[in-house]
Amino acid sequence: MPQPEPRDPSRVARQAQMRDQNLGVALRGIVDAAQPPSRAQLAASEGLARATVSGLVDHLIEARLVRELEPTQTQRAGRPAVPLAPARGTVAGIGMEVNVDYLGVRALDLAGDVLAEHVELDDLRGAEPAVVLDRLAALVAPVLDGLRGGGVRVAGTALALPGLVDRVTGPLRVAPNLGWRDVDVVGALSALTGFPPRVANEANLAARAEAHARRGSPSFAYVSGEVGIGGAIVLDGEIFPGRHGWSGEIGHIVVDAFRGPRASDGSLEALAGQDAMLRAAGLPPTARLDALLDALSADDPRATAAVAQAARALGVALASVANVVDVGEVVLGGTFGQLFEHVHDEVAARLDELVIFAPWSPLEVSPARAGQYPAMTGGALAALNTVLTDPAEWLRTHETP
Repeated sequence: MPQPEPRDPSRVARQAQMRDQNLGVALRGIVDAAQPPSRAQLAASEGLARATVSGLVDHLIEARLVRELEPTQTQRAGRPAVPLAPARGTVAGIGMEVNVDYLGVRALDLAGDVLAEHVELDDLRGAEPAVVLDRLAALVAPVLDGLRGGGVRVAGTALALPGLVDRVTGPLRVAPNLGWRDVDVVGALSALTGFPPRVANEANLAARAEAHARRGSPSFAYVSGEVGIGGAIVLDGEIFPGRHGWSGEIGHIVVDAFRGPRASDGSLEALAGQDAMLRAAGLPPTARLDALLDALSADDPRATAAVAQAARALGVALASVANVVDVGEVVLGGTFGQLFEHVHDEVAARLDELVIFAPWSPLEVSPARAGQYPAMTGGALAALNTVLTDPAEWLRTHETP
């Protein structure tokens, strides 16, 4: 009787690798779907065999990454389709942020539900990094404890900062509006929380949240207007970070080189940042944006002129960006998102005037859709992305409780 041929180890390894890859394809297909797909729809959209998808989905359900919804009747004869959706409350990503006038933490699950959130409003300009990071750790600790106590597995954490963050080695190089320079935030938070965070520029993480809110593979230039002004370039749904992770510093584009003795006096941030608008409107720099909005509602002439000047500077800066990167849409977030109806026309006019390809492909100017504190959402999504990218590997190191 002939002996069976021994199994080829390399073939077994390739099969296992393919299954791991398909598991990620299936999970991402479910999480990113605009409408919950059935197994058959998932197989068709991802180009996989139905039997393969069925086995993958069963694994994802058992691992508490995917859930089945109530069956729906289809137009075709046969059994009702069972829609698939991301699991709720089983895995969380934690997004943290330190900005000039607040710090906070937000935990999201795979379904996009907010499981926990804490924000502290404060003027952090000039505050010692160690003090601020200790306060942030105090916000994060009960969130971590609460999630773990509830049986939620934590995929990871990500911290948004308003400055240059080295995406390779992690230090915050400089955050001008905070007054921080060369701060090892990863080391500090790891020591305080026991959970090393990813670190990224706040505008890049906010743009990640915006891309997620828009679904598909959108391309746009994003502006995050706060006390400082950040920006990001999104191409086909992916953030373009640049070689070091330092791209998107739109606020440092010089709009008017003759505004003052230093070139930075004519930067977009100096002309259109929140502090600049408040000063030009005759409001104290410690005022909240609500005060400026109230002045605009009352048709205050100084407030109207201040916002118009800021919108013009913003339009000029964005025209320079568009001429370089060739995007078809600019998205206004943060301060500019809240001021959208007051800045849209001026920004659109400057883009029409200054973007060389505008006669053939006019740029759309849109308000952000990602909601309040989008960088915290983007941080949570970045942490969850470790699960979506390679769920098989993640599951091997995170046993289901």
